Amino acid sequence: MEKILDVFGIDWRLLVINAINFGLLLLALRYFLYRPIMDMLEKRRARVAEGVKNAELAERELQETEAARTVVLAKAGKEADSLLAHGRERGMKKEKELISAGEAAAESLMKEAENQAKELKARAISESKEEVAKLIVLGMEQTMKSKR
Repeated sequence: MEKILDVFGIDWRLLVINAINFGLLLLALRYFLYRPIMDMLEKRRARVAEGVKNAELAERELQETEAARTVVLAKAGKEADSLLAHGRERGMKKEKELISAGEAAAESLMKEAENQAKELKARAISESKEEVAKLIVLGMEQTMKSKR
């Protein structure tokens, strides 16, 4: 075996020392580079998961608002029908006044509910965009640091 190593010009002591150096380098890289990067990735994954959870919560709130809007619109419609029946009993003039008042109230409620839904949606999208932007900046900073 020693003859083979001599023929190829390999010093077994240098080979052992290089193997030890490689092992130490591997351990140092694992401790100083691999673990911090894995921790950073785990934190980022947790933030993304939280962002998704927040987006789902906002979507649920939007659906609840839509449901409440539907109830309000249904209630407004029932009130308008009630006013119409009462207006018919009083006569044509009263009927026209009550119809216009009911329609104005329903339209106002509809616009208000739509505005609330749009505002909630815009806020959820804005928060998601901010979170994504923060994550991109953090990722770029970590990338730049790791390239140095």
